[in-house]
Amino acid sequence: MTSMTGVPKQGFRLSQLIYDTRYRSLTIQVVVFMLFMLGAAWLVDNTIRNLQALGKDFNFGFLTYRSGYDIGQTLIPYTNDSSHARAALIGLLNTLLISSLGCIAATVIGVFVGVLRLSKNWLVARLMTVYVEVFRNVPVLLWILIILAIFTEVMPAPNAYRVTDQMLAEGVQPAATMVLFDTIAPTNRYTAIPSIGFSRSLGGFDTSFMPISFNFLAMVAALGLGIFFNRRVLATAKAVQEATGDRPVTWWKSILLLVGPLLAVMIALGFHLNLPALKGFNFAGGLNVTNAFVVLWLALSLYTGAFIAEIVRAGVLAISNGQTEAAFALGLRPGRTMNLVILPQALRVIIPPLISQFLNLTKNSSLAIAVGYMDLRGTLGGITLNQTGRELECILLMMLIYLAISLVISGVMNVYNNSVKLKER
Repeated sequence: MTSMTGVPKQGFRLSQLIYDTRYRSLTIQVVVFMLFMLGAAWLVDNTIRNLQALGKDFNFGFLTYRSGYDIGQTLIPYTNDSSHARAALIGLLNTLLISSLGCIAATVIGVFVGVLRLSKNWLVARLMTVYVEVFRNVPVLLWILIILAIFTEVMPAPNAYRVTDQMLAEGVQPAATMVLFDTIAPTNRYTAIPSIGFSRSLGGFDTSFMPISFNFLAMVAALGLGIFFNRRVLATAKAVQEATGDRPVTWWKSILLLVGPLLAVMIALGFHLNLPALKGFNFAGGLNVTNAFVVLWLALSLYTGAFIAEIVRAGVLAISNGQTEAAFALGLRPGRTMNLVILPQALRVIIPPLISQFLNLTKNSSLAIAVGYMDLRGTLGGITLNQTGRELECILLMMLIYLAISLVISGVMNVYNNSVKLKER
């Protein structure tokens, strides 16, 4: 009786890198990576040679030089004696400010308009449709210029708010009046808004970055404490619901925990608003926000809000009508059905394209140069670039900064998307 022996294993051959499917994909990846590195090396070498031919080198020492130019709106202290690095930081903070406020406003507008587009009221639905179609089919740059023209030509001059004794005696109203309970004064140069003040101060300290106020730290600590205890309350309520099937009422506790500590600290510090008032030729006592900022914020918010509205509408329509019918059968009203049943499920469809809109708004903020708002494009990619002649360094820094901002936004939104997506067993 004979015994069968296994086929002897063959040794590794170089031809397997091409013909063997186990190694072919790895071979292709290695070759592509090598070609990419060779192309990158050639590009770097070619750039260095061209710079040498022009008598230039590649360094970022210019960031320590004196900037020599002023910036109208700054979030941290800055003068024209500050360095170009400080000016770039000011521009970055202005970019982050306009982007964050724009994303918030665009989300609120988009959700509101997207839901109203599904209204059974014919007039309301058609008005929202007109808004969406008009704003998303016109370039955002044109909207920036249109809103700028409105603020420049239509808004009154600061002296139009002046009230004299003779006008009071004759009962004559001023040419322009403040809005929102006489707290905001839009003008053709700036918008005067109230500023925050405290009757008592806990002091503070200065850093190389910016002065730090203990009042601000106390408010942040109170808010953080409220959020921490509110999460504990919500976790306890969830545990009770899972154990008994009944969820305790927590809304009043959440409001008390989120607002109470912060409100107590604000009252203890003597929080108040400094209302703007016309003094001479300009408003004083409040905060004068440049029209460049207001115009850019409105244009980006309204433009991006139109796209978000369509995303929200599509997300709501993606939910089965059976969900709505089941909610109605349980006695829920349409408003609560939308808030408690439809929108939470629609978020799984809404969040991924919403990330792209946030990224688009952030990158579109570079159009601030059209209205003179000094963001990252206007400082590092504008005046600093022209003064120093360091085109490659400035553009490279801008690209890396915008890339980092975009990756952070994507990462944060992806974390939130993972938290709301359907959990499968």
